[in-house]
Amino acid sequence: MKNYIFLLFFLFGLAVFSQKNYPTDYFRSPLDIPISLAGTFGELRSNHFHAGMDIKTKRRNGLKVYATADGYVSRIKVALWGYGKVIYIRHPNGYTSVYAHLSKFGEGIQEYVKNIQYTKENYETGNIYPKENEIIVKKGQIIGFSGSTGGFVAPHLHYEIRDTKTEHIINPMLFGLVVQDSIAPRINKLMAYPIESSSRINRTTKKQILALKKDTLNTYITNRISAFGKIGFGINVYDRLGKELNKNGVYSIEMLVNGKRHYYHDLETFSFAESKYLNLLIDYPHFAKYKSRVQKTFKEKANKLSIYEDLVNEGIIDIRAGLNYQIEIIAKDFKGNTSTIKIPVVGKKSEPMFKQQQDTTNYKITKSEFHKFTQNGVTIAFPKNTFYEDVYLDFSVNEKIAKIHQPNIPLDKSYTITFDSTLYKKADLDKIYIANINNKRYANYQNTRKRADKVFTTTKTLGKYTLLIDKQKPKIYNPNFNKGDWLTSHKYLTIKISDSQSGIKSYEAFIDDEWVLMEYDLKKKKLSYDFSDKKLVGSKHIFKLVVSDNVGNTNTYNSTFYRK
Repeated sequence: MKNYIFLLFFLFGLAVFSQKNYPTDYFRSPLDIPISLAGTFGELRSNHFHAGMDIKTKRRNGLKVYATADGYVSRIKVALWGYGKVIYIRHPNGYTSVYAHLSKFGEGIQEYVKNIQYTKENYETGNIYPKENEIIVKKGQIIGFSGSTGGFVAPHLHYEIRDTKTEHIINPMLFGLVVQDSIAPRINKLMAYPIESSSRINRTTKKQILALKKDTLNTYITNRISAFGKIGFGINVYDRLGKELNKNGVYSIEMLVNGKRHYYHDLETFSFAESKYLNLLIDYPHFAKYKSRVQKTFKEKANKLSIYEDLVNEGIIDIRAGLNYQIEIIAKDFKGNTSTIKIPVVGKKSEPMFKQQQDTTNYKITKSEFHKFTQNGVTIAFPKNTFYEDVYLDFSVNEKIAKIHQPNIPLDKSYTITFDSTLYKKADLDKIYIANINNKRYANYQNTRKRADKVFTTTKTLGKYTLLIDKQKPKIYNPNFNKGDWLTSHKYLTIKISDSQSGIKSYEAFIDDEWVLMEYDLKKKKLSYDFSDKKLVGSKHIFKLVVSDNVGNTNTYNSTFYRK
């Protein structure tokens, strides 16, 4: 009896301490409106997990953003991409809060940042690290205003909480933020995977989609399947919060085999360094083809994610002939709303009706070795462990287009693509760039470097690449004034810029030969100068804007205006 009681306490202790106790009354909400989410923590994104929660701001910029606890500003950054305008606040309890995509910083911080921008004569600041306790903030202090900076993003506030010491990101909802959610996750697709060549699922060695039938409100069931050998499963699932239409991520996925836990992961916390292994959590070839993410309930050998718990045989199920199995896959959101799939399996050995075709090409990659291949003036070089496993690679060059397999294999490292540029005229060499042409509608500029008669780039994406020539200047258009206008009543001077080929690399603006800060809205392609930045001397002023693209084409715009 004593041993039984001790076992109960031991199991209870495991359940309690498997998740760290986080302070639930220390942090306030970063906004003063009810929390409604456009994105949840750990949601599956391109090549990474979502590192925070995206809080809706009623589709508006300019909502007040508050420090969620006392602390000091430890880091600030202004960038065109990524987090845009972002503030990091370090708190005395060992955590750091992060507020991203801001339109503007709060009083004091805004002036601090603008001073640095004017000193550097650059909109983008890089990382700014104020001295400890240089910028003190109090809980509830306005530190910024919500926005949509950092690329082509809609207005919202991206909010994070990190462990200051480890830099691990932690689900903000564990700190007491209240989000209404009474709807269970929706499971859209179930995939079954033969793991080895001798494995069988319904007499085939190919992965397949299993049809789902509703059993009860949040329970699905499949027809009984026959299987043999080592197999695995995967699900496409999303969660909706209340009346919101966003397809958010789920908190945990669990798999039971005959009532016993065989697989489990949750999104309590993770590190940035491991986030790339999301590409091994999902069925990456399926995603590359259908843009649908299927989360596998088994772990690949190269997967270093720390989100897993209680894995039996890495989540792989070994089906034996003559035995019956009841598989259950359980998806939960943070509030505990649950959806379940029940999969009856009978172990049956059989010869396959259909076999998975084996890849065989001249370009075999052994992941632990360096590889270099050349064809028709194009060389590709893969460092050791670029790939997660050994693969056969397709590689061909036709009509100056290099086809490097399909973009359906995730890579751990970047590889190098080098083009021989000796066939091009000298007048064209300065305007050449490498482009990824996987997208049929437009070419994507790659960071292109040149050396002697070679043009090269590094990338983590397979697919089609070619050399293009850009001889067009960037476009400068739609200023909000005409030459000679009086702008005394204007708060901003605005003008648009764009480049349809290699893309804009830089811009510089001047008024009366002095550099001025122009904010760049990538989505609207608009530059804006705030006249409150500095007092202009006199009434007549000369405005100059110089814009350059990625191959060095430059366009200059000059105009005059009057302002008292």
